[in-house]
Amino acid sequence: MTARPVPEDLLTANGLRRAFVDFFVANGHHHEASGSLLPHDPTLLFTVAGMVPFKPYFVGEQPAPWPRAVTVQKCLRAGGKHNDLDEVGRTLRHLTFFEMMGNFSFGDYFKSEACAFAWEFVTDHLGLDPERLWVTVHVSDAEAEAIWRDEVGVPAERIQRLDEDNYWRMADTGPCGPCSEIFWDKGPDFGDDGGPAHGGDERFIEIWNLVFMQFEQHEGGSMTPLPAPSIDTGAGLERILSVLGGVDSVWETDEFTRLLARIGEISGVSHGSDDRTDVSQRILADHARSSTFLISDGAFPSNEDRGYVLRRIVRRAIRHAWLLGVEDQIMPQLVDSVVEIMGPDYPELVRNHAFIRDVLDREELRFRETLRVGLSILDDALDDLADGERLTGDVAFKLHDTYGFPLELTEEITAERSVEVDLDGFRTAMADQQQRARSARKDVAASAVAEDLRAVLEA
Repeated sequence: MTARPVPEDLLTANGLRRAFVDFFVANGHHHEASGSLLPHDPTLLFTVAGMVPFKPYFVGEQPAPWPRAVTVQKCLRAGGKHNDLDEVGRTLRHLTFFEMMGNFSFGDYFKSEACAFAWEFVTDHLGLDPERLWVTVHVSDAEAEAIWRDEVGVPAERIQRLDEDNYWRMADTGPCGPCSEIFWDKGPDFGDDGGPAHGGDERFIEIWNLVFMQFEQHEGGSMTPLPAPSIDTGAGLERILSVLGGVDSVWETDEFTRLLARIGEISGVSHGSDDRTDVSQRILADHARSSTFLISDGAFPSNEDRGYVLRRIVRRAIRHAWLLGVEDQIMPQLVDSVVEIMGPDYPELVRNHAFIRDVLDREELRFRETLRVGLSILDDALDDLADGERLTGDVAFKLHDTYGFPLELTEEITAERSVEVDLDGFRTAMADQQQRARSARKDVAASAVAEDLRAVLEA
């Protein structure tokens, strides 16, 4: 079971983006540039999938300007229902910022054509060995199973039915439908056989997800058919690159290796030298990409909503730079690297380069002092704990309220030392502080009324 050699240009992110778009343009698809990471959809914090910019076309709110389209969409999963933030750096594949290659049909073609396109691109254009590919369909989707078996020619023994794993939803509401996935078998060195349904998670890697958009999920649980059955494909660029390159993780693909090499130069710690520092470097690399693209698309660090998630991403990155021993500001330097690496395919980064750099420079400057003070207080408190004892809610609240140290960061640091935080105590301290603030405002308001009344009586 060996794949034929992969063309050199397909081993780079730039080459894979171009090959994907060119294939679908040649098959009648309109090429649409990536939409923003900040969607207009009020049900989502960020663009979490390639179909998000096209939701109005799927649900019939707007007519689609083209019957079929192809994109390489910027995506972010770091808040709300879709949140991979805590997994980043600790697994082989999780990212907050990633690119989703997708082909879309807005009532033009459906399951047969979508399956044929996917198989042709994966086997003929990417050169992946068909004997190492598996297909899954939803338990209810006999039609898709028959298409893969009888029209595409996938052996029946390599088609499996799954339940919830093969039903895709944009969010709690919105377009949804059964899906069909293509998996790559990395081989027996990576786990048990048995296909995606029964084998090892590290052995069978999902590389392609065909969503058969047929329904719209509404609040309260009701579901209605979409105006026309449509196709939404999601193919993770970084994941496919790792398969094409024969490497175990997305961190070994071309753009990440360049960014990690730069982090190694700045920190003086080479990637691959130690598991602990490897995690910090991967988090830095991912978060540098996320924050650069978010700010370019209009997000700004704040204490609310999207800005809060961005601030958390930036602060996590700075803390991991601190763990690597980086004493000088690093985020502006990493912006330079991200723009250099990805700017050719995302020209908005080049246009916004100076602005992104300035925002992150100021954010890092402010937080480094907070980090220095907060870490000192937290380290002292942790050193005083007995085995099995929790960090008190009062300490966590003091760090949050007085020193601006985020609770999530406190939890992350304590978890690394196998210590829990007394969250109930934190919430009680927070509620007490809010009550004191309300009382103080009432006292000030009452005092102002008394002053006004006194002034009237004395006039």
